[in-house]
Amino acid sequence: GGIVAPGRAYLGSDLGELAGIGRLGLAAGSAAGELIRGSDVAIEFSVATATAAHATLAAELGTPMVVGTTGLSAAETAAVHDAARRIPIVWAANTSLGINLLLGLVEQAAARLGADWDIEIIEMHHRGKADAPSGTALALGRAAASGRGVALDAVAQRGRDGITGPRKSGDIGFAALRGGDAVGDHHVIFAGAGERLELSHRATNRAIYAKGAVRAARWVIGKPPGLYGMKQVLGLQA
Repeated sequence: GGIVAPGRAYLGSDLGELAGIGRLGLAAGSAAGELIRGSDVAIEFSVATATAAHATLAAELGTPMVVGTTGLSAAETAAVHDAARRIPIVWAANTSLGINLLLGLVEQAAARLGADWDIEIIEMHHRGKADAPSGTALALGRAAASGRGVALDAVAQRGRDGITGPRKSGDIGFAALRGGDAVGDHHVIFAGAGERLELSHRATNRAIYAKGAVRAARWVIGKPPGLYGMKQVLGLQA
């Protein structure tokens, strides 16, 4: 089953036709409680306000969740964390295998390269994406900061314009590009004196996120309450 926001034009449409995979005989509803109550796992990829509400609802109903929504406010993030005290939740900025391997590589590279190597993260998404930098770009920044043993908030440089002066040593820079129908491109650049290392991932089909979400849904069943990530799902971290 699946839901859309009440009053939307897609309400009552066949879910398979909406997904472009052919008619399934399942209509898009708007009753979140009924759907979550009747599911083994709720998969949530929508908008921040809905995610927070659905996490609270899932916790009340005792239904595990997989959350892929990004751009949550502090209060919305707190709602997900609170729900994870009562149910198991897999929360990942990106559910693709490639990105999660990239996160590990970025952390290792940041740990091994000296502080004189500058780190810049560039991402591009379709014109309709609402948040910037992307949740995946921020996750890559956290991985780099973790490798260096610092907090991302202390070193993140999320915008440059005008006369900014020289680059501050130790900063992790972000650049967000938007246009067309780009599914998701992420590049992490380690720039040293005389050489540069670039690690990249390009998504060409959103099906990679669906596959990862289903894998996470199967994994989370039976787990104790808590907040998990794709590293645990994929066996990359205990």
